[in-house]
Amino acid sequence: MVKSSRRKARIAALQALYEIDASKHIPESVTNRMVKETKLQEENAQFARMLVAEVLNNRNIIDEKIKIYAPAWPLDQISLVDRNILRLAIFEVLLDNKTPVKVAIDEAVELAKEFGSDHSSKFINGVLGSISNLAREK
Repeated sequence: MVKSSRRKARIAALQALYEIDASKHIPESVTNRMVKETKLQEENAQFARMLVAEVLNNRNIIDEKIKIYAPAWPLDQISLVDRNILRLAIFEVLLDNKTPVKVAIDEAVELAKEFGSDHSSKFINGVLGSISNLAREK
């Protein structure tokens, strides 16, 4: 399967967010390294950098949405991969509004299938399905 260049940018952003979350490394350094390693074209490199920066800038708002829409899962008990996939998708669905909701959810589910556990895609899809109702109400 050929990955779209936007998906490659999301993968780079996810990997950067994962490392930043796990290690507390400097976000700009991590993001620049991920963009370089994935050999993204400039437009998609900018998209990946924007995703990382905006997810980090809005993490408190995004994490509150996760707490509301995944109440059975304390934030620190959600795997690092799933938590950061949710953060990316929630940013795109609720705050960025440049990606159609269905596309953002589909992309998140595909990331979960590729990088998460066996149950990640269903978990991500369920949480984002609930959150997508908020986007429709806007």
